Amino acid sequence: MKRRTGIWLLAALGLLLVLLLGLNWAFSLPPTPRYSPLVLAADGSVLHAYLNPTQKWRMKSELADITPALRAAIIEKEDRYFRWHFGVNPVAVVQAAGRNLLGHGRTTGASTITMQVARLLEPKERTFGNKLLEMLRAVQLEAHYSKDEILQLYLNLVPYGGNIEGVKSAALLYFQQPPHYLSLAQTVTLAIIPNRPTSLVLGRDNGRIMQERNRWLRRFGRAKLFPQKDINDALLEPLDAQRHAAPTLAPHLARRLVRQFPREAIIQSTLQRSQQARAEDLTRNYVRRLHELGITQAAVLVVNNRTRQVEAYVGSADFRDFAGQGQNDGITAIRSPGSTLKPFLYALALDRGLVTPKLLLPDVPTNFQGYRPENFDKHCQGEVTLERALAYSLNIPAVRVLQEVGVPTFTEQLRRAGFRSITRNRAQLGLSSILGGCGASLEELTGLYAALANGGRYAELRRVAPRPPAPHSLDVRHPPGKGELNSKQESSRQAPPRPDGRALVSPAAAFLVTDILSQLTRPDLPINATSSLRLPKIAWKTGTSYGRRDAWSIGYNKEYTIGVWVGNFSGQGAPTLTGADVATPLLFDLFNTLAYNSPNNWFAPPAALDFRLVCAETGLVPGENCPNQIIDYFLPNVSSGRRCQHQREVLVSEDGAFAYCRACAPAAGYRRVLYPNLLPEVAAYKEAQGIPYRRLPPHNPQCQLVRGGAERAPNITSPLPNTEYVLDRHEHQQLLLSCTTDSEVRQVHWYVNDQFLRTANATERVFFRPSPGPLKISCADDHGRNVDVQVLITEQ
Repeated sequence: MKRRTGIWLLAALGLLLVLLLGLNWAFSLPPTPRYSPLVLAADGSVLHAYLNPTQKWRMKSELADITPALRAAIIEKEDRYFRWHFGVNPVAVVQAAGRNLLGHGRTTGASTITMQVARLLEPKERTFGNKLLEMLRAVQLEAHYSKDEILQLYLNLVPYGGNIEGVKSAALLYFQQPPHYLSLAQTVTLAIIPNRPTSLVLGRDNGRIMQERNRWLRRFGRAKLFPQKDINDALLEPLDAQRHAAPTLAPHLARRLVRQFPREAIIQSTLQRSQQARAEDLTRNYVRRLHELGITQAAVLVVNNRTRQVEAYVGSADFRDFAGQGQNDGITAIRSPGSTLKPFLYALALDRGLVTPKLLLPDVPTNFQGYRPENFDKHCQGEVTLERALAYSLNIPAVRVLQEVGVPTFTEQLRRAGFRSITRNRAQLGLSSILGGCGASLEELTGLYAALANGGRYAELRRVAPRPPAPHSLDVRHPPGKGELNSKQESSRQAPPRPDGRALVSPAAAFLVTDILSQLTRPDLPINATSSLRLPKIAWKTGTSYGRRDAWSIGYNKEYTIGVWVGNFSGQGAPTLTGADVATPLLFDLFNTLAYNSPNNWFAPPAALDFRLVCAETGLVPGENCPNQIIDYFLPNVSSGRRCQHQREVLVSEDGAFAYCRACAPAAGYRRVLYPNLLPEVAAYKEAQGIPYRRLPPHNPQCQLVRGGAERAPNITSPLPNTEYVLDRHEHQQLLLSCTTDSEVRQVHWYVNDQFLRTANATERVFFRPSPGPLKISCADDHGRNVDVQVLITEQ
């Protein structure tokens, strides 16, 4: 009989359990209401807060926000047996029923904290039936969540009047502090409001609230809830609570992160609050001074080189400037980068052994297969060292180096550095990409310069702080949908990127570029900068896009990389808009303000770098005729070992009237003389500019062996071979004929379709009006050497 009774009891319990599970499944808990998205600084303080989808301030409190004082005050006031009941306090229910039925004492509902959570999750009219439903929901909540989680949910949902819900919202909007920073008096103030949110309104009823607060403080004192000294201090504290605006620092990054993580209630960024505030103030005040120049916007990005964390993110000078389109994000906007990619190109060329710092590069008007770049100041210098070409940001040498490195190689490395626009358009990019003929964002450029500061190793910039492992926290319970944080995104937030990153250039090349960019003898030093109180010790590069639409200045030291863009979001240019004069002063201000106390250490040459003697005339390894030598850096086993031949030995007649080749040299009566061995385009430039140099005497006119040879035939630089030229018949346009020749050539003869056109000096530019149709252009020098090109002329 006892055994049968036991079986029936077990069966009944099992049936009850199945029934409860079925009811729990059929009547699942309602989802937690949507919270107000919060973007935090690295220290956990709130940078920016948004209204939730129902236009309420409901900010989520984490378990860490609930201080022992707040926990104790709420439990003592609302439900002192919270820790021991299962959602419903039966003693309180019986007492409340007796009071309500007999009419003795205050009418109450015996609501526990858990029951209040159930009511806040599913607001209903207060009836006896709904009260029973609350009790059932309370038991269900107790079965699903811990006491701490239920208390956390209660503190997130309690009303504080108007559209403010939750302790954290009230603390930030009335006291401008998170809950765990509040004093005991402020904590108790927030604990007593939820029961009377309409009659005790902070900022309006501060006097009555203070009386009620003190009454409860004394009650807590009698209950020995807090030390008496703390109670006495709290009683003396005035109540100065006023409604404040929600925090709005870093609006561009906040909006970006909220869109990236749409289901996250709290997103902790990497921003440093003080850095962000100072960067915003500096940018806003600086742009105000530029308004009269027709410049309305700027963007700033500050990166910690060691962690790759973004510590300040200023997308525009003023987010609320609607006239200046201030809500645009200048950090992600794709703009022409001007000359800012040149340091990276030269670093690639150094790694490939194509150049060294003292190597001389031609800086003369050059036609690169139809592309004719010009320097910013429209002038050429003939020949310049690489370090001068970079420090002075010369365009023509940069295009020449890009041609040697190769556009595909250059764009592939930029793809590895995260340049999205360049990656998409790399098939259409050409030599103009090094002068701003491509698209890049301030974020991409700053990340690239941070790689130079890190010895050439690139790692993605981090905007979201890695989330440390934390205990379970109550949150919305539904499966990830479109746009929600999935497991892959979550892991990317928790695990920081590899600290070493991936190598784009060698540490040696990165150091050489840094050494050049840190020099102060350069034209892009801002006007009056040397007379300022303090120039920061940084390496920096400026850039100005075509039409003076974008001004860039990006700099770095060991600790920080800072990128600055200045311009107009409308794309309107300004006559004074240059990287040197407009962007660099703000860059210097930022370094002097944000990184003033950074360690005063600088980059050291890596062990892979060495010195060697080079010819001062060319920067190459000295040859037989190089008396002037200087010291230059080089990369052993990488840099070219080509020997200098800037002078060549020439056989000339005794009177210096003629030069002989080996074939026509007489048995006697000649001298051996050294002459400059210039590149044809450099010689042509010096000739055209009237720059004196030692020219070879004309070749022996009696020499027959080399006449008609093609070894040193002229090189036609215009027109380009196999090119169609479309001329406007109404504008009487003409075609340019030009060539480069050896230095001993004095005259050239031009022919069109084998008909003589005219004789000209070797460096003279000849113009003529061609007839439509195919043309054969021929050029012959005074040594009888000739060359032909075919072109097509059409008219419209």
